[in-house]
Amino acid sequence: MLAAALAASQPPMPPILPMSQTEQVAPDMPAILPLRERAELIDAILEERLDTIIPMIMREQGIDMWILMSREYFEDPVTASMLDANSFSARRQTILVFHDPGEGQDIERLTVSRYGLAGLFEPSWDPAEEPDQWRAVAKIIAERDPDQIAINYSDLKAFGDGMTLSQYRLMMDKLMPRYRERIVSGETLSIRWLEERTPTELGIYPGIVRIAHAIIGEALSNHVITPGETTADDVRWWMRERVSELGLKVWFHPSIGIQREGEEGMLSGDTVIMPGDLLWTDFGITYLRLNTDTQHLAYVLKPGETEAPEGIRAGLAATNRVGDILTDAFEAGKDGNEILFAARERALAEGFDPSLYSHPIGLHGHGAGTAVGFWDNQEGDPRSEYVLRANTAWSIEFTTYNAVPEWGGQVLDFRSEEDAFFDGESVRYFDGRQTELHLIASAP
Repeated sequence: MLAAALAASQPPMPPILPMSQTEQVAPDMPAILPLRERAELIDAILEERLDTIIPMIMREQGIDMWILMSREYFEDPVTASMLDANSFSARRQTILVFHDPGEGQDIERLTVSRYGLAGLFEPSWDPAEEPDQWRAVAKIIAERDPDQIAINYSDLKAFGDGMTLSQYRLMMDKLMPRYRERIVSGETLSIRWLEERTPTELGIYPGIVRIAHAIIGEALSNHVITPGETTADDVRWWMRERVSELGLKVWFHPSIGIQREGEEGMLSGDTVIMPGDLLWTDFGITYLRLNTDTQHLAYVLKPGETEAPEGIRAGLAATNRVGDILTDAFEAGKDGNEILFAARERALAEGFDPSLYSHPIGLHGHGAGTAVGFWDNQEGDPRSEYVLRANTAWSIEFTTYNAVPEWGGQVLDFRSEEDAFFDGESVRYFDGRQTELHLIASAP
């Protein structure tokens, strides 16, 4: 499927890496595309998404018209994801209309705005003929007479709640009464659009995760950390600078935490990293509009040590076992709460002390779709009543708490997060998962 997609569009491509269950501790940095080539690839992927996902989800949900609108700098999350690579925001007021004529015909893609979008939508408004933009939308609706008109409003899902009250009022004021009665929520359409991954996206995702892994491997090493001198904040800001040097962005400020024998909780900020510390990082980048989210652990060797204490290595192994239990519970058609309960029940039965809080990832770091637990709620949540679907990307995020005998039985937090793909049958990691601690040598 990927080969066919690439042959059809032939966009410039970054290095294509296979999905892997095995992670390299300190991988080499993949080549990163120049900005012009990134833009070409972004637009090729957007066209692929519009051509394939829109018809599928509109027919799946029985919607024959979907209307999206955004004002400049106040974009609906869905509209923002449909802007071409050279459109950094909506222009003035951008209104997009998708219409399914039925009988297997192509979906119409219209833009009711002053500006087109890279040839991906057909311009369908002439302000000289009709100055009122919403009246032009009303005319498009009347000419096509759709049975259901989806707009983005939702009480629960931010990704499906992009229609503002003022724009809703303006639209409804111009519609004939019979069309007002056909308005329905585009909540599920929004989630389906954002959560679904295309063959090209899946082809490039392992390489994007590899970039994140390479930065983490460098950060959690003696290249950056000198025990007794380097602080947690020093490492955080090095990661930010490194991402900037590469011409990429982080979608949240990196975290560095320190667990230390005899100290409660996570130390951070201006705390100096010392031999014997267990370090944790949470780090995510954005590249080619796709996001990563990774949590790794590192141990700072004491003088004379060549590996971490057995209790710390056992804690990481326990976390990997809980990860297996969690991903084994993924089942298409079950909602996030059902998956959470099944995984927790099995993990507890095996004697683990877990907290599970995995989430979709893709065009947003905390992506559209169901959630499998929240760090502050392991009892089920209304936001997790949406069902798990195939062809979605995930951050497999969780922790286990384990006592470390070498630290006098102190309970440590062994957090893990790796990005993966659910194909409807099983979960496969894009670039493996951490099975070995990063090791940082002490100063001689």
